[in-house]
Amino acid sequence: MTTVTLTLLTDDDREQFILDNQRAFKYGAMIEFGERDGHFEEDGEIISRKTIAESIDNGVAYRIREDGRIVGGLVLRIDKRTQRNELELLFVDPDVHSKGIGYAAWQEVEKLYPETKVWITSTPYFEKRNIHFYVNKCGFHIVEFFNARHPDPHDPDAEGYGVEEADDNAGMFLFEKKMSVPDSAVSPPNSNS
Repeated sequence: MTTVTLTLLTDDDREQFILDNQRAFKYGAMIEFGERDGHFEEDGEIISRKTIAESIDNGVAYRIREDGRIVGGLVLRIDKRTQRNELELLFVDPDVHSKGIGYAAWQEVEKLYPETKVWITSTPYFEKRNIHFYVNKCGFHIVEFFNARHPDPHDPDAEGYGVEEADDNAGMFLFEKKMSVPDSAVSPPNSNS
């Protein structure tokens, strides 16, 4: 039986984390679109180095390990005040897809942050594997679809979703998972009634 664990990203592994993330995201887009380049951010990459670096710098990054071997990574943004936390990035090496590693990693995240009230994440509309994963495996719900006619008000690049581009060139699903309150956090009913 394999064991999936999370370890904090180290500075000396940062560059490889970025490259591994780009490889995994590019793999999904290439499967869906082939060599068409309409979905690439920079130099043939689905997700830019800058986007990944900003995510790492503003969040908590982990390596996903299977029996100690690096097989992916994830970045979380934790809001200790509201406990409305975000899964910014999650990727698994394409060579080990469909082995339950992503789901096991997500279960580890939930164990690490049991005080979370709500998890949010998003994925491009064309990432059918991701949509299936978040909804059918991890228990997220689709709560919004950002596109040319409904841009994300929190995304500074959303203006690029021009209506003239139509919905087939851009779009992101927003997911939410409301967590149940642990029994230990619930007060017993008032027995004075």
